[in-house]
Order: sequence, then C-alpha cells, then structure tokens
Amino acid sequence: MLGINSGYWRFFGWVLFAYVGLALLIYLVQRRLQYFPDSSTVERPAGEDLKTLEELNLVTTDGVRISAWYWPGERLDNVLMFHGNAGHRGHRLDWARGFHELGFGVFLLDYRGYGGSDGSPTEQGLSLDAQAALGWLTRKPGRVIYLGESLGSGPAIELAVAQPPAAIILHAPLTSAVDVAQAAYPFLPVRLLLKDRYENDRKISRITSPVLIIHGERDSVIPFRLGRKLFETATAPKEWLAVPEADHNNLAEVGGRLYWKTIQSFLEKALTKMEN
Repeated sequence: MLGINSGYWRFFGWVLFAYVGLALLIYLVQRRLQYFPDSSTVERPAGEDLKTLEELNLVTTDGVRISAWYWPGERLDNVLMFHGNAGHRGHRLDWARGFHELGFGVFLLDYRGYGGSDGSPTEQGLSLDAQAALGWLTRKPGRVIYLGESLGSGPAIELAVAQPPAAIILHAPLTSAVDVAQAAYPFLPVRLLLKDRYENDRKISRITSPVLIIHGERDSVIPFRLGRKLFETATAPKEWLAVPEADHNNLAEVGGRLYWKTIQSFLEKALTKMEN
C-alpha cells in the first residue's frame, strides 16, 4: 500500500513539474504566441485611384520607425485604422477603400514589427505607435475617427480615452487579451502569466465619443459573447451590429450592404452632432 501511495505521489510530482515547466516556457515566449506580424516591407499599391496615396515613415517617442499610408479623401474627415493581429496594412487596402468611397481620408498604420516597421510588438509599443499616427494626422484639417480591428481595438480604445475622437468603430473587438487567451488555453493560469493584457473592458466606460461595435456571430477567434459584453460595458452613445453568418475575418464581406450602411449612418449622426 505504501508503495502504491509513493508511486502516486511521484507521478503527481512529475505532472506538476511538467505543468509548471510548460507555464514557465509559455511565460517566457508569450509574445511570440500572442502576436502574428507579417514583417515584410509593403510595396506601394498600383491603381489610378491610389495616385494620391502618401507613403509615410514616422518615429515614435521611444525612437522606433513605423510605416504607414495616408490616402486623402473628398472630405476633410479621416479614419485612423488600427488593424488586427495578423498581416499588415496592405491586406486592409480593400477594406480601406470602402471608407474612401464614403469620402473619408484613410490613415493605415503598421505597428512596430508589422509591414516593414522596426521593432517588435508589445502593448505599450502599440500605444506609442498609435500616438505617433494621431500626432501626424492631427496636423491635417478635419476630424478623426478611430477604427480598431480585433487586436487594434486595444490601442484604439487606449487612445480614445486620452484623446477622444469624433467617433470610434470597434470591429470584432476583445474585452481583454486575458479573456481571449483563457478561452484558447483554459488549462493555463493565463491571468497570472499574461504581460500584454489589453483590458478594453476596464477602459471603454471612460470613452465619451460615440461608439459603434460590430461583431460576427460565428467569430472563431474572439468569441461573439466578448464583443457583446464590451458593448454592454460601454457608456457613451453607442450602437451595435451583429453579423449573423460572419467569422472573425470576413465581417465586411458577409455584412455587405448592411455593414456599410450602418457605418455610414453612424458616422453621419456622430459628425452632425458635433456640428450642432
């Protein structure tokens, strides 16, 4: 009996040792698991409608060079786009074209480590990148609208608290990186391990600008319930659009006409209210 108990505790000890080792390893390499940047340099896109697009290199307050595009529109107001976790700004050009067709100028930023920008992504770093982008854009006339896609909802909300935009659109946003990681790794003590937490749910109630949140009901990356929870936490004038058949990366495509009409109506109301 003593031998059985001894074997049991020895087995339990090895399991615990392996578990702690795995947790420690994940803690050490967590940013490699959290961020998926495409670091390749983005070529200037061709096309007659893109002749006015400007290629930019900005330097953040901590000395990191970041790349961006600015595509002026027919109106003075601009959409500042904070893209999601994977890819780079070139992958968002067709999406940006939708805002451009509504008359808005579009600023497409690549965070540090993405799209030819220097450095490596961190939560603090992305916040500094967002500040650099806004600093450049506010030298232009007109109002600024923030658009935060997925991970980009983090720097968008952080910036909106400090420097309120005319309006903010959150596209498949997260409540926090902790919630998303816990859903993906339920067997790990994520709340103890995670460095870059993007606690949007703790910040969004401090936003005073009009908020539009859009989420796909079949989102396989950031669960739909998290987008809805973030909307319920918001206190500013807010609107909600659920896209029934949409996953994480096809909201605009699946949402189609309703998606763009909702955005157009939301922005018209927000901008008109500022004029009155």
